[in-house]
Amino acid sequence: MDAQSRGRADDIDPADQWVLNPHTGNYELRLDQSAGESPAAARTATAEDSGRRAESPDGPRREVPAQRSRRSAQKDGRGPEASAAGGAGRRKRKAPKARRKKALMWTGGVTAFVVVAAGVGAYVLYERFNGNISTIDIGDAGNNDVLSDGPMNILIIGTDKRTGKGNEGYGDKGSEGHADTNILFHVSEDRTNATALSIPRDLMTDIPDCETVQPDGSTKTIPGTPRVRFNVSLGQEGRNPGCTMQTVEAITGIKPDHFMMVDFNAVKELTTAVGGVKVCMAKPINDPKSHLELPQGESTVAGEDALALLRTRHSFGNESDLDRIKVQQQFLGSMIREMKSSDTLTNPTKLFKLADAATNALTVDQGIGSAKKLMTLAQEIGKVDTKNITFVTLPVIDNPAETVKATVVPHPTQAEPLFAMMRSDTSLTEVKQKEKAAKSKQAALLKGPKAAPADVRVDVLNGGEIAGAAGATVTWLQNQQGVLKSTNKANAPEKIKKTTLEYAPNQADQARALAEMMGLPAAAMKQGTADAEGLEAMVLTLGADFKGAGIPITGPAKISDDVERASADKAVCAK
Repeated sequence: MDAQSRGRADDIDPADQWVLNPHTGNYELRLDQSAGESPAAARTATAEDSGRRAESPDGPRREVPAQRSRRSAQKDGRGPEASAAGGAGRRKRKAPKARRKKALMWTGGVTAFVVVAAGVGAYVLYERFNGNISTIDIGDAGNNDVLSDGPMNILIIGTDKRTGKGNEGYGDKGSEGHADTNILFHVSEDRTNATALSIPRDLMTDIPDCETVQPDGSTKTIPGTPRVRFNVSLGQEGRNPGCTMQTVEAITGIKPDHFMMVDFNAVKELTTAVGGVKVCMAKPINDPKSHLELPQGESTVAGEDALALLRTRHSFGNESDLDRIKVQQQFLGSMIREMKSSDTLTNPTKLFKLADAATNALTVDQGIGSAKKLMTLAQEIGKVDTKNITFVTLPVIDNPAETVKATVVPHPTQAEPLFAMMRSDTSLTEVKQKEKAAKSKQAALLKGPKAAPADVRVDVLNGGEIAGAAGATVTWLQNQQGVLKSTNKANAPEKIKKTTLEYAPNQADQARALAEMMGLPAAAMKQGTADAEGLEAMVLTLGADFKGAGIPITGPAKISDDVERASADKAVCAK
């Protein structure tokens, strides 16, 4: 991009053109002017100031833009104070420190790419960034609302599409790009923690039918494909990121709200814009395939070296994609720390470059397809402390259907508990505390007498996503639990997120019995104030958290210790 388009015409640093508007408390970019005040501030200049600027001892003179005036004063040996005292220049009013800090410090991070998006909002947004962003219409695959009342799930996709100068030798020639690197980023409802779940590209799965929006606005359904690698959920047979999002939902039971997609070129541009990312190697690296050369210990990588590191797998662990994922997680954690460091947050020039590079690099869904929407999203994500961002990889085992092991499948006992934990919005950084609290609440809930199954009366309604859930639950209660007085009341008046059990005070013993059978959490129990009369039944409404008859509603507060995890605030050397 040339100097003029970056706002550096006439040797003017773009960072110097961010100026404070005292009426709004915001910084504004003045690419078309070089003066040191915002337009609103300039309009409020006093008549006395105007008079001083209009004339000089030598007669009327043309006003010099403040930025150049300041530099001229410094060139001839006169500082700002001297210029102001002599009337030859105008002192540039500095932004109050408190306001300047407020404008910068909200910037936060999720993964490196989302954190960069947060940099977009470090200053008031402007149209240039909007023009940079590419969007894809994914129809109903995501959530058109930028923010939701509950948790947020963002699918970050790194493709191997060979776009950009110098990338001709990478990836699959002629490919539209696979879902090569995939992270489902779950942000908690209270915005105190986040879980970044890496999904291996070589995971064998069923890709569901997906409806795609064509360039002319029409829709086309791409048929699903059973038992293929996860990475072909994108770019192959006309599949777009919406298809990848639906595949993730089919695997995890978690629906992504939005996606953010980057390619090879984006990795190089973003790491260069941030000034490089610190990495640590447990041993020297000299990989002839990726051309990566790094010494043992700490190094800083950017551009081609950063891309080579993210693509290298033969130099780490057992040379599998799973070990490469670990290196990628360590890299992203380091980039998050760099983004949130004072060196970045207090450097206007670096933030400007990051904002420009990030918006050029990202392809997103239309729900977040503007600089303003990205800023809103980033502000929410920025509330999460780095120490509460946990990276984890989907637990897998070798594909038992293969003689030569090349692909993986979800671990039969470790994968679902992890998914359930994310679905129930349980933080991996607070597992112990939440497990203890859940047990305490559950113990208090179940304390007291319980009715015999034959004495439990309950009407079951379906307010969740699974068709026929109420009928299946009644069948299970009657045949497996002996609750013969359970009745299928079909669909609830509206969909609900959480399962609830409404009961009267004199039905508490029945409620405790049913809660124990179904694994209902304390939050699901809704006791009324008036006693039930006659044969009145309790009301069980199944919500979106219901996953099947006989499956406890509460997500497990503990996952296997064998599931490796890493915190974004800790530096680790790649092995």
